[in-house]
Amino acid sequence: MRFSTIFFDLDDTLYPSSSGLWDALKERMTVYMRDVLHIPEAEVPALREQYYKMYGTTLRGLVERHKVDREDFLAFVHDVSLKDFLTPNPLQREIIASLPQRKLIFTNADVNHARRVLSVLQLDDLFDTIIDVNAVAPYNKPNPESFAIAQELADEPDPRKCVMIDDLPRTTRAALEVGMASILYGTEEPTKDASGVFVDWNHLPILLADE
Repeated sequence: MRFSTIFFDLDDTLYPSSSGLWDALKERMTVYMRDVLHIPEAEVPALREQYYKMYGTTLRGLVERHKVDREDFLAFVHDVSLKDFLTPNPLQREIIASLPQRKLIFTNADVNHARRVLSVLQLDDLFDTIIDVNAVAPYNKPNPESFAIAQELADEPDPRKCVMIDDLPRTTRAALEVGMASILYGTEEPTKDASGVFVDWNHLPILLADE
């Protein structure tokens, strides 16, 4: 078995982007930036996108530029009813449970949000640990430093034994650049940004076996 460790992204990977949850979280970000930071609402989308591109997450941009309290922001943004957006996928659970490798969550969200999502999806017993945005601070995916910290926390020093599963090409590309394999979720179109791609969870074990 080539891989010892699989890092799973959380949002828009363990559930489909069509759920609408990410849109709800972005709306909460907008409200926070408008009501707490008093940024004109018309300026928020462009600023959020600017920070996302510059720092990897809107949060890090707000921390760097506006001295936002990380925990306060995350608690506000994630204060949504997850059951309004997410439903368990028994096939997904069966597939993930069948994988023999160590399985960890590696997310740019915080551990509280991750635990809530995993609980609603009924996947909370399948992962050894959660590596959240606070665990790799001040970095975050796709910063290469965040992958190094994740490997250290996973006690796996060899990136060649790791695979990152994520819905964002910039993250799967970054994983490749640090020596990991990567699998892009949400498309069937092959890309140079990942070692493999999938939409159907049945295909994941095949991809891992082929790597």
